[in-house]
Amino acid sequence: MNLMPGQKKKSVLIIYIIVFYFVWTVFEFFIKDAIDSLIPNNVLSQIVKSGIIKNLVWTVPAFILISKFCVCITLKEMFTTKVNALKYLPLFILFTVYLLIGAILEKGELALAKDFGADEIIIVLFVGLTEEMVFRGWLLNTTITKENKWKCIILNAVMFLAIHFPSWIHKGIFISSFTGFGFVSVVVLSVIFSLTFMKSKNVLIPITLHMYWDLLMFMFY
Repeated sequence: MNLMPGQKKKSVLIIYIIVFYFVWTVFEFFIKDAIDSLIPNNVLSQIVKSGIIKNLVWTVPAFILISKFCVCITLKEMFTTKVNALKYLPLFILFTVYLLIGAILEKGELALAKDFGADEIIIVLFVGLTEEMVFRGWLLNTTITKENKWKCIILNAVMFLAIHFPSWIHKGIFISSFTGFGFVSVVVLSVIFSLTFMKSKNVLIPITLHMYWDLLMFMFY
């Protein structure tokens, strides 16, 4: 593994963050709508947006940078470390109970969302991999130490929250996401994903948790 000196590592990290947030903001504001216009089929459009472009912008650079940097958990370790999955079962149960009760309270019944379909499933299939590789596998992994653990986890949560801003602004829900305290769930989930990643040393745990949360959200909200 090619380990970059501390100062160079810091510089590359800052440049990456600036470029990454800029590129994704441009994508959310301009490119997504252009793709939808060019590809009227929702499923095919989502394959291009989530399956191809998001992986090229999020996953591929993250894999490359993790392999080049001195990180807490190596690329090989985060996919091969053995984990007792039953230890994380309570989180899946917690997610299920919380979201199903919330759906019942909000709608008065538990029913599948009318617009739940193949395009939402495609989003779910890729969202965990793309977002967890960037925010936990790369950004958290390359900055965290025993001495600054909670500082990095909180900063990571703020950054994870911020990457949602372009989408919220474009959809016109930015203000309501704060006044309705929807942003809190994003921060809490980020902390949960970070803690499970550092504890398990396996990125598949937060990836699966992330996918499961989003699946329930698409199904019932």
